[in-house]
Amino acid sequence: MQSVFTVSEQQKAQYREEGYFLLENALPDDYLETLRGECQRFIDQMNAEMDRAGTDTMGISHRNRRYFIGQPSLQSTAIRSIYYSELFAEICRSTIGDEAFGYYEQYVVKAAERGMKFSWHQDSAFGGVVPHPPYVTCWCALDDMTAENGTVYLLPYSRAGSRDLVPHVAEDGTNDLVGYSGDDPGQMVEVPAGSIAVFSSHVLHRSGVNTTDRMRRVYLAQYAPVVMRSAETGEPWGRNEPFLKAGRIVGR
Repeated sequence: MQSVFTVSEQQKAQYREEGYFLLENALPDDYLETLRGECQRFIDQMNAEMDRAGTDTMGISHRNRRYFIGQPSLQSTAIRSIYYSELFAEICRSTIGDEAFGYYEQYVVKAAERGMKFSWHQDSAFGGVVPHPPYVTCWCALDDMTAENGTVYLLPYSRAGSRDLVPHVAEDGTNDLVGYSGDDPGQMVEVPAGSIAVFSSHVLHRSGVNTTDRMRRVYLAQYAPVVMRSAETGEPWGRNEPFLKAGRIVGR
């Protein structure tokens, strides 16, 4: 099933002015079912990789606490059909424009009663890429999102005082990169499962601890307006798969 909706002019204006907007109940039921079903398979796969390596930590993933599972659609045709769907094409046209490349996607999971927080950061601070125009992040809620289960908090441009990429420092103990230490708590995203928080890669955001008895699962899909390149080699970095050309879907 393809989701049929149009991003409103008000939402487009909010993205330009504040860097984000929310789409409640935007994921079709079959998309939500697929993304949930595949999520556990990838968690099991990462746990097996940790077993083989004799560790409970891989990068910023921590066993039974927090998981970041990158590029799942490279191993799942069902997820790929969602990643390159009309739903996300409409979001791209409304934010980064009519030229778009599939850049990165991942699951972000906080385990029940043990899910870790994630500190204030901008997505553009990650990846080791050359300076670039902001890309768009689609934060897809696979569960109802609340303060109790560690939802995301966004810091709108007007409250952050900047639209630019800011310096980040590594946080001891978590490997997080931190880009904000002020006292603004941010705008809480409290939405039902199937909703999407759409925000620029220059928007500061954080998430809290999951204190509930259930997992908190998110599918994160990101798209860039240009080919992203490694800061070290200058070579293309990330997916860089053509998605939109002159507003039309050219790759799936």
